[in-house]
Amino acid sequence: MALTAVSPAAADHHVTDGTSVELIARHSGKCADVVSVSTADGAEVSQYTCNSGLNQLWRIRDLGNGYVQLAARHSDRCLDVNAASTANGAKVIQWPCSTGANQQWRIENAGTGHTRLIARHSGKCLEVPGASTANGARLQQWDCGTGTEQQWQLNTVSNPAIPGLFADPNIVRFGDTYYLYATTDGFAGWSGTEFRAFSSKDLVHWTDHGVILDVAADISWADNSAWAPGIAEKDGRYYFYFSAGLAGGDTRKHLGVAVADSPTGPFRDALGRPLVSAGAYAGQMIDPAVFTDTDGRSYLYWGQGSSHQVPLNADMVSFSASQVRTYKPTNYNEGSFVVKRGSTYYLMWSEGDTRSEDYRVGYATGTSPTGPWGPRVGLILQKDLSQGIKGTGHHSVVQVPGTDQWYIAYHRFAIPNGDGTHRETMIDHLYFNADGSIRPVVPTIEGVDPI
Repeated sequence: MALTAVSPAAADHHVTDGTSVELIARHSGKCADVVSVSTADGAEVSQYTCNSGLNQLWRIRDLGNGYVQLAARHSDRCLDVNAASTANGAKVIQWPCSTGANQQWRIENAGTGHTRLIARHSGKCLEVPGASTANGARLQQWDCGTGTEQQWQLNTVSNPAIPGLFADPNIVRFGDTYYLYATTDGFAGWSGTEFRAFSSKDLVHWTDHGVILDVAADISWADNSAWAPGIAEKDGRYYFYFSAGLAGGDTRKHLGVAVADSPTGPFRDALGRPLVSAGAYAGQMIDPAVFTDTDGRSYLYWGQGSSHQVPLNADMVSFSASQVRTYKPTNYNEGSFVVKRGSTYYLMWSEGDTRSEDYRVGYATGTSPTGPWGPRVGLILQKDLSQGIKGTGHHSVVQVPGTDQWYIAYHRFAIPNGDGTHRETMIDHLYFNADGSIRPVVPTIEGVDPI
């Protein structure tokens, strides 16, 4: 829903309900910032050098009455005039969001691409006192005027789940913690060699655990193209599946498996050779994913051009070739991924080329982890050019235990100037319809709130 209060200047920033923005003071170029990243009620809001911190991101909430709330992404608390004061100089703080008019702001066109933010309860403007340009200057309300210290640029922000260039994300939950593993992007020909691990309790605040496997340093048979990992746990050990390029300049890709006693590694080669060698099956041996069924049996999926699927043996590092099943669903290219909901299994895959803005995700359903799979049901995820979102694909899905709450991790072209080797990882909601079909995902610029 578009903001009812959006002025032409704000509209130029594509400000809509749910968008995250930086509030940048025109006179100083600094951002509205919750001091010290505090999550406390009453924490003051100042201006500070923009740094992409979650305490400088404000999610727009359209109230449908000509006003909006601005909720800090790190705390989910609202921009608030302290104690609903109507006095000049009343400080601006964060406070739990409510129906108070002192948390409602009207966006007014100030010209030249800037806006004024006017508090509903007082009719006064959000201001940097004394037109200060110093970091830490506390924000206040004051009678509206023409000063640039009351003018704000609403800068729509792309807020990937993890900062930097990462693609092909595999998201999983071990214990009470979510983990994310991905291809390290930004290399010509996708030639990077390192995998990193990230962890989070709430899907928003992620800890970078650094490099957990470097195929050039840690894998004797590979030295390039560390792509598209998958991971599974069994009996307290963690099995990390990946694709990589053979050492010595061989351009073919192979699947490997590494093992560790922690989900953040360090991982070591489990076999000293590929788990699946190039040429063993049709297409490229890339994009491994693992699904563990409710009976504890794990299944491995991989392949470009065809989806190869097989139960893993109890050791998690071998399988019976006679049990491999191969499918080529309509429009299948790569990135197989399987989840189960109730008694239904969902096979998902990426369609098109990751270098194309039309890269997308389709799916089919079946009655077992290795099919047979029904016809393609439709698309789960695709680009949204109205938001500048392109190349959405190579995803994974995670369920919040004990709930029917699901999230999808995927990559897209980095915003604003990304392409097929400059991609960023996003997390958004995934919903099922009453009939068990998957509702098309609405990709967002800024991702999800903390769970």
